[in-house]
Amino acid sequence: MKLYDETIKRILNMLDGTSLKELDIVNANWPDVGDHNMILRLDMAYELGGGNYPAVSAMGVTADSELVPTDEVYLLGPDLSEIKADQPYARIAIVRVADDSLGDGNVLYNAIRKIEYVRYHINPQGYMTRISASKNREPVRVGAEAIQNGLGFAQVGKLFLDKYHDNENIEAVKLIFITEPDFDFEVLFDYAKQMEDITGTIDHILKNVSMDCNSCSLQQICDEVEGLRELHFVTSAGLTK
Repeated sequence: MKLYDETIKRILNMLDGTSLKELDIVNANWPDVGDHNMILRLDMAYELGGGNYPAVSAMGVTADSELVPTDEVYLLGPDLSEIKADQPYARIAIVRVADDSLGDGNVLYNAIRKIEYVRYHINPQGYMTRISASKNREPVRVGAEAIQNGLGFAQVGKLFLDKYHDNENIEAVKLIFITEPDFDFEVLFDYAKQMEDITGTIDHILKNVSMDCNSCSLQQICDEVEGLRELHFVTSAGLTK
């Protein structure tokens, strides 16, 4: 599973030399309220990534234990209690799985989507995520009462990790929250889109195994990402036997 590794490394390189700090999540317990997590504007303290602010969500899968040695939650920028108004936001999830544990073909694609869809099932009390998959946006509405009661990214991160580990294929997760206003969210968005394009290309290959690579709009992705062309040719060979 090296499909996302180069993009993951580029994202991590962006964070080198920053004031990224690891959060202690050992006792960071917080309730998940399921589908009842509605926060009205009247009850919110602010919105992360709301309006015209960036709200980037990036997810990549790897089998490299050097990229994700163990479960980790990091924060770059102010924590929830330190934020006073709407501002930019990003959440990065780098998920480690056992090599070849996700299978291939449609099994691989569906396994990756299943990991991605975890974000739809995380509902920390007072932390309402409003996902727009078509725009690669993930703004968050944060409740004023939740902040008063001690909600921070450590609590949110722990709930994310717990939910990720409901999936038996997942060995470890590096979760990174970014609230630093001066961070280059535009470049991060491009990397997030590239990882989504990789996932989409897997599906495209499976549905168009006889396609002419020279005329395919996704040729650049295949050329740049290790393993995609191999997946195409392996899939094609499997169907022509």
